[in-house]
Amino acid sequence: MIEFLISSFFIPVYFIAWIISMLTYKKYFDTVMRFFPIFIAYTFFTETLGYFILTFEEFSFFEEKEYAWHNVIIYNIYSILSFLFFFWMYWKLVFNKKYKKTILFLCLLTTVSFILNALLQDPMHTGLYFADLISSYSLLLTIVLYFKDKKAKGFPLIQQRNLMFWVSLGLFIFYLVFPHLFFVGFEFPEIWITYNFRKILQVFIVIMYTLFCIGFLKSKRRDFR
Repeated sequence: MIEFLISSFFIPVYFIAWIISMLTYKKYFDTVMRFFPIFIAYTFFTETLGYFILTFEEFSFFEEKEYAWHNVIIYNIYSILSFLFFFWMYWKLVFNKKYKKTILFLCLLTTVSFILNALLQDPMHTGLYFADLISSYSLLLTIVLYFKDKKAKGFPLIQQRNLMFWVSLGLFIFYLVFPHLFFVGFEFPEIWITYNFRKILQVFIVIMYTLFCIGFLKSKRRDFR
C-alpha cells in the first residue's frame, strides 16, 4: 500500500474528488454535470486497474510474458470515452448554434482520429497519441467556444461560484500539456525517462482534480452555468 501511494500518489486524488462530488451532488444533480461523479469513478477504477496490470502478472490481459505489463488498451478506451463525454457536456451547455455545430464537428474529428490511429497503430500495445493530440486541441477549442458563448450572454468569464468554470479551467490546463508529454513518452522514451515526464504528468493530474474539487466546494446551484 505504501509503495502504491508513493508511485501512484495521484490515484487517491480521484477517489477524494469522487467523494467530494457525491457530497455536493445536490448542487448539480439535475444539470448536465449529473454524470460527472460516474466519470470520476470510472477514471479512478481505470487508473487503479492500470496500476495492478503494470505491477502484478495475474492481472495481465496477455499470455505472453513480454506483454504482461501492457495496460495501454484500457487507457485508449478511456481516452475516447472521456473526450466524447466532455464534447457532449459542452455541446449541451453552449447556446450559440454555430458553436454547437463546431463542437459536433470536433467530436466527429476526434472519433475519426481515434479510428484512423487504431488502424495505423496497434491499440492493444501502443497509445493512440496522434489521436490524443488532435482530440486535446479540439477540446481546448471547445472550452474557448464555451467561454465565448458565456461572454456573449453577458456572463463574466471568471465565476468562482460556477462549477463549470473550475472544471473548464482544470481541463484546459491539463490538456494544454498532456498530449505533448504523451507524444514524447512514445516517440522519445529516453527523454521521458531522463526528465521524469511521468511524474510531471501526474502533477498536472493532481492540479486538474484539485481545481475540480474547488469547484465542487465553492459552486452555488444558482450560479451553475
